[in-house]
Amino acid sequence: MDYSTDLLNALVLITNYVLIPSISYGSQLALGAVGVTLVFGILRFANFAHGEMMAFGTMATIFITWWFQSMGISMGPLPTALLALPFAILLTALLAVAIDKSIFSFYRIRKSAPVTFVVASVGVMFMMNGLVRILIGTDEIIFRDGQKFLIKAGAFKKMTGLSEGLALKQTQVLTFFLAVIAVLALLWFLQRTRTGKAMRAFSDNEDLALLSGINPERVVLVTWIIAASLATLAGVLYGLDKSFKPLVYFHLLLPIFAAAIVGGIGQPLGAILGGYVVAFSEITATYAFKKFIKYLAPGDFAPEGMIQFLTTEYKFAVSFLILVLVLLLRPTGILRGKVL
Repeated sequence: MDYSTDLLNALVLITNYVLIPSISYGSQLALGAVGVTLVFGILRFANFAHGEMMAFGTMATIFITWWFQSMGISMGPLPTALLALPFAILLTALLAVAIDKSIFSFYRIRKSAPVTFVVASVGVMFMMNGLVRILIGTDEIIFRDGQKFLIKAGAFKKMTGLSEGLALKQTQVLTFFLAVIAVLALLWFLQRTRTGKAMRAFSDNEDLALLSGINPERVVLVTWIIAASLATLAGVLYGLDKSFKPLVYFHLLLPIFAAAIVGGIGQPLGAILGGYVVAFSEITATYAFKKFIKYLAPGDFAPEGMIQFLTTEYKFAVSFLILVLVLLLRPTGILRGKVL
């Protein structure tokens, strides 16, 4: 086999195991991070319950999906969960608004310090975590249906004659395109609509925004609705791509916050960029490069060991390391938050 074929095999290998998974995972983190940064930029506190909001939205989607499937309703080759998603977003938004009205508004009226909101959000996080576990249990649930692969590894090998196969899951493509649509819609909303401009003004200078006649309660309401929508979308896309397990969404809180801070807290575009930075870092650091190097190395050279920076068990440690480095070297993040 000549070097050009080895090079193609190496490119397919890295695309299959690093590039495609990183884009998919990065899109999920980006959606979650945008929700976190939106709440921080407007309500001025770090919402630690965001991961559990993702879990609740995904749980609601699963229940509605099962209901649809029991009635014989499906979307053919597409996941039925996409049909259930709008209803789950509505339920999650109602829950988020109810939590704000019953908990966070109490501290907002009294102009409590941001740390008080953070502690309250931790309490909400544990409450929602318990609620989700009571309602759906703790077992792993795969709720993806429809067509699984757009490109299968075996068919790719047969078509190209290469040793390495390229597999492209439908959920990975859906994740990327739905994330792009959601982000573009959000940016258009913030830049072009009257409510979006009011949210940006409120984020930039709350006192001046109030003097301009902006209704703060409306801004808060819309913020929670958008954050809940993004959390549900991110959670469902992650669950479709992998599986649903309540504890996993608790673990996702670290890379989501890392993405928001890396990009610049309060900056939606920064959160998107941060999501992909964290995703590529995590997957690259835990990928075993032995086979990749073997394709590129001259002759029959084969490296000893797996050539892996970290094992997959330490995946989230990469997010922690990135978070520490950014806080030490550039606390404002890549795009210097915070302005919407």
